[in-house]
Amino acid sequence: MNRAERRARKAELEHAIEQQRVDLLVAASRWQSASRSIDRGWHTLMRFRTPLLAVGGLLLYRGVRRPGGVVRLVGRLTTGALLVKKARRLLR
Repeated sequence: MNRAERRARKAELEHAIEQQRVDLLVAASRWQSASRSIDRGWHTLMRFRTPLLAVGGLLLYRGVRRPGGVVRLVGRLTTGALLVKKARRLLR
């Protein structure tokens, strides 16, 4: 290989590396935008972490003592959450 061929090969490799960097940046941006709603939900969950742990502890305590009541309570909470979600969608 002479010098000109090596320079051409080096330029090709540098161009390939630069293109890979651009592709990586685009993929990272797409990944961040796709996971934005999941991240938002996770941060909301973490904001209410302490109350959720307290409620979970109370439910666990009640569940050990009276399992039927907890099942009804969880069912009612789930139904209420679904109704709120549907109402939000309808109001948009």
